[in-house]
Amino acid sequence: MKKLFVLLLFPCIVFSQPGPSHNLTGDTLAKRWDEAMPIGNGMLGALIWQKENKLRLSLDCADIWDERDAIDLSKFNYRFVQQHVATNDYDTVHQLGDWPYDNIAYPTKLPAGALQFDLNKLGKVQHVSLDIATALCKVDFEDGKRMNIYIHATDNVGYFGFEHFSMEAFNPELIIPNYNSANTKADNGSHSGEGLGVLGYSTGTVTKTINSIRYHQPTYKGHYYEIFVQWKAFPNNNIIGEWTITTDKIAKLPALNTTAKEPTNWPSHVQWWKNFWSQSSVSIPDEQLMKQYYLEMYKLGCVSRQGAPAITLQAIWTADNGSLPPWKGDFHHDLNTQLSYWPCYTGNHLQEAVSYTDWLWATSAENKKYTKQFFGVNGLAVPGVTTISGNAMGGWIQYSLSPSVSSWLAQHFYWQWKYSMDKSFLAAKAYPYLHVVASFIEKITYLENGKRIIALSSSPEYHDNNINAWFTQYTNYDLSLYKFALSAAAEAAAAMSKPEEAKHWNSILGQLPAFDINETGLTIAPGQNLDESHRHHAQLMPIYPLCELDANNQADKKIIDLSLAWLNQMGTREWCGYSFSWLACIYARAKQADSAVKQLKIFATNFCSVNSFHLNGDQHGGEYSNFTYRPFTLEGNFAFAQGVHEMLLQSKSNYIEVFPAVPRSWKNVSFTNLRSEGAFLVSAKKENGVPTEVKVFAEQGGLLHIKLPFKTMIVEKANPEMIKRGGDGMISVQMKRSQVIFFKNGYE
Repeated sequence: MKKLFVLLLFPCIVFSQPGPSHNLTGDTLAKRWDEAMPIGNGMLGALIWQKENKLRLSLDCADIWDERDAIDLSKFNYRFVQQHVATNDYDTVHQLGDWPYDNIAYPTKLPAGALQFDLNKLGKVQHVSLDIATALCKVDFEDGKRMNIYIHATDNVGYFGFEHFSMEAFNPELIIPNYNSANTKADNGSHSGEGLGVLGYSTGTVTKTINSIRYHQPTYKGHYYEIFVQWKAFPNNNIIGEWTITTDKIAKLPALNTTAKEPTNWPSHVQWWKNFWSQSSVSIPDEQLMKQYYLEMYKLGCVSRQGAPAITLQAIWTADNGSLPPWKGDFHHDLNTQLSYWPCYTGNHLQEAVSYTDWLWATSAENKKYTKQFFGVNGLAVPGVTTISGNAMGGWIQYSLSPSVSSWLAQHFYWQWKYSMDKSFLAAKAYPYLHVVASFIEKITYLENGKRIIALSSSPEYHDNNINAWFTQYTNYDLSLYKFALSAAAEAAAAMSKPEEAKHWNSILGQLPAFDINETGLTIAPGQNLDESHRHHAQLMPIYPLCELDANNQADKKIIDLSLAWLNQMGTREWCGYSFSWLACIYARAKQADSAVKQLKIFATNFCSVNSFHLNGDQHGGEYSNFTYRPFTLEGNFAFAQGVHEMLLQSKSNYIEVFPAVPRSWKNVSFTNLRSEGAFLVSAKKENGVPTEVKVFAEQGGLLHIKLPFKTMIVEKANPEMIKRGGDGMISVQMKRSQVIFFKNGYE
């Protein structure tokens, strides 16, 4: 009975993917929190690293927040902003709209605490590994000791276990955040906020017994959170421990069973991860991109879970540096939350995406109050920067209080419906959400000479927080979002057999102007070209993610190519990491495969930590960007994963394209069960430089329009007479629910 905790942890568990080469490994523990081994389950998270001479688990929980109000929306509104922009008197707007965000510590996400173990007693570390197939971190020591760490995939319990370690020498420490110390701000390039002492909390209490520690931390207005840790000794010098975190309730843990050979819920944990990885797979012949891709998908499995809040800037890995997290660790909706869910749809992880739409739905009642208060109309607007409850936090108000935010968020309801074809979801959530967003667009705009006008418009972070960031004509960013939301509402209404509503939304859509386009392609706004390097590709939204332009259409292709050529002229000096991974998706849509790969390589090489975390700044001394700081946020990571997907499979306007942007140099490429709009699961292979086969599974049935990577084909599992052939590899076929069709290259 030598291995209790690890008896079940270390059988040879083999999944089809990912493989051992995709794991994180090292001979030492990381010395920084943002280089640590990350584990999590959507609600609980931990980072495993070394601080001074202690093995440290930085503990986190998604719902630990200080939600005290800073911005007072009763003092100003959208009309007030319009008036002050018109009179060039913007200081008052700054004072009311963004001063509170910059100068008041709350509202903010909070760090929880840390669990530490003395390396003087554990010994010298020999090897550290994170097996991403099972989300298990192992730390091996030179004298044969081993530590095993995981957070259960669905239960809010974290586990740690030691082999060959005596209870007499076991003395874990629970390190509490410095909420009561001097206000010392971290200075390590992480763009952190003020020191935690600025929050003014009462001193937390730590209660210890012979085999447990409880930490109770009061926060604000009677709220609190707790961390509870307990452990037990097992025969042969083995120890098993567990921990949990709760908000506004007493933390409890199940009793450890001294007769068990491992935590009793380990098999269910392994099964969850096995199911997660079985949803889809990708194989590309670039080892660096392949490893980064699987690490991104691993992080997605760690941070998104139905029932947990949506993914914040850092999700469950809040900075462990004694300060408030970068940008308060909040919900940023000018790209951060949206990009974080991009790989869920094509990657066939709709359950992970549900956590986003569930959270948006749950906070929509609060958002509707904000809509009425700030914009003075009914419908649905969402603040661009919010707390966990959906309350506005302020910030640069062109973006934090932008009227187009909800239009982008609505895309995720649309995608959840289109990729699943779930009629119940369409009726219960997707169309109701799209309806109130479209209604808001109708009310916030007005008709003038048959055209629908907007009072103020903006393009995220263009001209930063200057009054010139406001435009009195539509930016292409806002316009593309309004066009998308109205079009999606019309399509959803038609699918709901509501023809009059569909007609109404299409009528509003028809009153919007065309995109502003000139010799530079898509502009920022009429009279404003992209005239400098800029991190947010807002003007390119019609290319991706809104997909209103299609490179297979020659007129659209000209606009796309002009826009990308001009973007390239402006350079990358003011870009962040996410700019490159987002651009990879755009290049894939432009069918410029080599350029897409280049962006992914730059992102993985220059803008990620050794543990794959996106650090925003260029970590190679500014090779590509003037930003050389290292604030960790997640959206760039997940846009990277979607960049890979977009090269392999694209859902376009009522059709699918297989291998739309695969470099010729990639001779062997394959994927299984990537998901498209229409709820089709697609698998395909390219062997020795030649696409050989495509398999389509119709989850719900329906009309399949697919552009195949070969023109001559052999069709299996379908009546050839049912296949309608178009030009350039396009075919159409009516499929039944659960039907499978194979298309094989006929080798012209």
